[in-house]
This record gives sequence, C-alpha cells and structure tokens, in this order.
Amino acid sequence: ALMSALKERITSEMKAALLSGDRFRGDVLRNLKAAILNEEVSLGKREDGLDDAEIEKVVAREVKKRVESADLYRKNDRAELAEPEEKEAEILREFLPEQLGEAEISKIVEEVIAGMDDVSIQKMGQVIGAVKSKAGNAADGALVAKIVKEKLTK
Repeated sequence: ALMSALKERITSEMKAALLSGDRFRGDVLRNLKAAILNEEVSLGKREDGLDDAEIEKVVAREVKKRVESADLYRKNDRAELAEPEEKEAEILREFLPEQLGEAEISKIVEEVIAGMDDVSIQKMGQVIGAVKSKAGNAADGALVAKIVKEKLTK
C-alpha cells in the first residue's frame, strides 16, 4: 500500500529532527507515529495504513490532550509543566490543516442552524456534529461547541 503523504511527511520530519539533534521535536513526532500506529491497529488498517484525514484526526486528538494537560497545569500554577505540553501541541499543529477562525466557524454554524426546522439547546449535539462534518479537522472542537452554545442560547 502507498503510504499517506501526511504520514510520510511526519516520518521524514522526525528523521530530520533527530539528525539535527532536536530531540524534543524528534520525540514528539516519534510519539505521534506511535499514536498513528495504535490507531491503525485498532481500526484493523495495519496493512493499508490510515489516509490523511484519519491521520489528521489522530493529530487533532493528540493536540487536544496536550492543550487539556497544559490548561490543567496552568490552573495549578505549574507553568514549568504546562510549557512542554504547549510546545508539543504547537509542533503537532503543523500537521493539521489550516485551522478555521471564529468567524468562519460562526458562518458554518449559522448555515447548519438555518437548515434545521426547530432549533433549541437540546439540539446542541446535533448542530456540533453537523458543523464538524462540514469543517472536518479544520475546526477546533471546543471552539465549535462554544460558538454553537452562544448561537443556541441567544
């Protein structure tokens, strides 16, 4: 099977980082490769490998973990623990599509809501799901949820 372009890029950037002596970046990308491998195994795609969109999902999930950890550390005044998590998230984000800003997400949310018959806060999950399927990995889940909630509680 052909290796996905994104996976190839992650592999070559990992090698480049390790060759240049950037241990931190090399390790972040090695861990990302391990997460991708785990996903391949759990989806039974060890032979074919994941496609770019599936890999982006893994990357987005890994970013989310780092951001949540960093937030927790910051809340507990542990900046020294938050910083490496934030640095990891930053490296991982390079492998995600350009993220949509609030304005673009708002527009998609409005389109989704406009296409629904009766809209209430009970439909929040449904709206979020529809927005995510339109925007794919280019929309941050937390931001989508925040915007949907604002629009539905107006």
